[in-house]
Amino acid sequence: MEEKERAQKTIKILGEKYLRARTALRNKNPLELLVATILSAQSTDKTINKVTKNLFMKYKKAEDYANANLEELENDIKPTGFYHNKAKFLKEMSQTLVEKFQSRVPRSMDELTTLKGVARKTANIVLWNAFGIIEGIAVDTHVKRLSQRLGLSRNKDPNKIERDLMKLLPKKEWPKVNNLLIYYGRQICTARNPQCTNCDLSSFCPSAFQF
Repeated sequence: MEEKERAQKTIKILGEKYLRARTALRNKNPLELLVATILSAQSTDKTINKVTKNLFMKYKKAEDYANANLEELENDIKPTGFYHNKAKFLKEMSQTLVEKFQSRVPRSMDELTTLKGVARKTANIVLWNAFGIIEGIAVDTHVKRLSQRLGLSRNKDPNKIERDLMKLLPKKEWPKVNNLLIYYGRQICTARNPQCTNCDLSSFCPSAFQF
């Protein structure tokens, strides 16, 4: 089976399995989604949702983050890990929103990736989930792992993996990839001890039963 057929079959099967797959990060507006996604690095959605429940009550606008006391902001997000850097990212990112984007989250990849702490993965998540804009494919650890195991990419760099996947799938399918592979990566194709015997993709996965 060629890579393109394998990729499209994967998304079809997982799309039928996870009909309601969507981001697990709770948010009510683009700014909340952007903040939650930045915080999610090296953390779990459960932890982020617990932290942002109070965070979003305290910081409602870009100005609130931009003018926040850094040590206080660090304490507010401490459970997410790497809170020193994340607090700096949130403050600098918000200052840019205020100064250059009228305190609004921009709607383009080029503009989003000028913000501190925002790379293509975060930008793709925000563009699709907040604005319904399809720009690319968000590549996180799950997408990276499954893409390599399924033989869809030999690259390790997220941007190169994204380009590989974009070549294999029609644009309308791009927004589904991240959430579907996250769901499957957490439940079946885990980093350690993947459940190949219970895998819906094992009949065409080149890595099946190798673990």
